[in-house]
Amino acid sequence: MPVNASQEPSGIELRPLSARSVVLSLLLGTHPPELPVRDLVRAVEPLGVSGSTLRAALSRMVAAGDLRRSDTVYGLSDRLLERQRRQDAAVHPATRPWDGEWEMAVVTATGRGPAERADLRARLTALRLAELREGVWLRPANLCRPWPDDLDRVTRRFTGRPGLSAPDLAASLWPLEEWAATAQALLAHLARAERPADRFTVLAAVVRHLLADPVLPAPLLPAGWPGPGLRAAYTDHRRELTEEMLGRTGR
Repeated sequence: MPVNASQEPSGIELRPLSARSVVLSLLLGTHPPELPVRDLVRAVEPLGVSGSTLRAALSRMVAAGDLRRSDTVYGLSDRLLERQRRQDAAVHPATRPWDGEWEMAVVTATGRGPAERADLRARLTALRLAELREGVWLRPANLCRPWPDDLDRVTRRFTGRPGLSAPDLAASLWPLEEWAATAQALLAHLARAERPADRFTVLAAVVRHLLADPVLPAPLLPAGWPGPGLRAAYTDHRRELTEEMLGRTGR
């Protein structure tokens, strides 16, 4: 049963949260990502999820490999621990001073099927690169993040400086104005959300939006870029909501 299906401002996708998505959102935002079942039951109660619905969801999630169980404590599986790392990096990206260099990944593998090509595109996008043309991906070299070893078997990497305006290149690679408009709408919606279910739903939308932030150097961003403000608002609201929900459990 969805937690919330309220109307959202234009440009925002507020997905109704199922019991499964509520559990995942709670654990993805918890460090370490594990909670006793009694805490989960009490935490999700203000979101409209009953204890029986929660327990049924937990059983399905363990069977599906989403969660691991130790006695009465549920935690994220190894697969979802990687998702938590990506989410943490989206909220608090590690950057370095930018000297004008760009990183480029050129796809060299051939003979791949549609599923393999789609998976590679998804992985390069998750690394915050954008596709200039088929098989050529790039971004400013301002991120501190590991490069998966297995991608070296299907790509070749280079660094260099573009022969055209860097801000114009960035604007052609990412929909910056659109991203900023959605971020501003999310900030407004978050400020208006009062019910725990509404706040929880919009916070989940904020995380999804932050995952799509290219995290560009300041000189390449439009004026008034809302990325830092959205991250700060998410961090504050998430902490407040988590303390409110888990505070009911005596943690």
